[in-house]
Amino acid sequence: MTAAKKRDYITRAGWQRLADELDYLWREKRPHVTRELSAAAAEGDRSENAEYIYRKKELREIDRRVRYLGKRLDELTVVETTPDDPDKVFFGAWIDVLDDDDSSHRYRIVGADETDAATGAISLNSPVARALIGKRLGDIVEIALPQGRRELEIVAIHYTPPAD
Repeated sequence: MTAAKKRDYITRAGWQRLADELDYLWREKRPHVTRELSAAAAEGDRSENAEYIYRKKELREIDRRVRYLGKRLDELTVVETTPDDPDKVFFGAWIDVLDDDDSSHRYRIVGADETDAATGAISLNSPVARALIGKRLGDIVEIALPQGRRELEIVAIHYTPPAD
């Protein structure tokens, strides 16, 4: 019996960012580096040509990322629907919470490929997201973190980008 493959979810905007990166690497960055590599190779002895060595390494890194993105985009499941109950936390939601110290925080539950601590985009698999999923407006959730336990009160849930 084989185990069911776990789905990897992503928002439409997150998927588009990855697709745009792949397009940029393939259509702009790779041809540019290839031209630079050819120019460096034409200079003669490649064993001591720093530009040639650098461009060769850069091309390998671009090709690695192109292969990864090409595979990854096919594996991801884009979530575009909004839930029937907008007062409940699901994937893609922006959640405003108050913590134990009455500090407010905004999180957005996204796929692992689009997490960004600076913007509050947290992975669906993170402890905070796992605690928030399925909860309702006004609920208080307790989260076990490495720094200790923390309580968060859900004060707002949005499924479109909040205006502020």
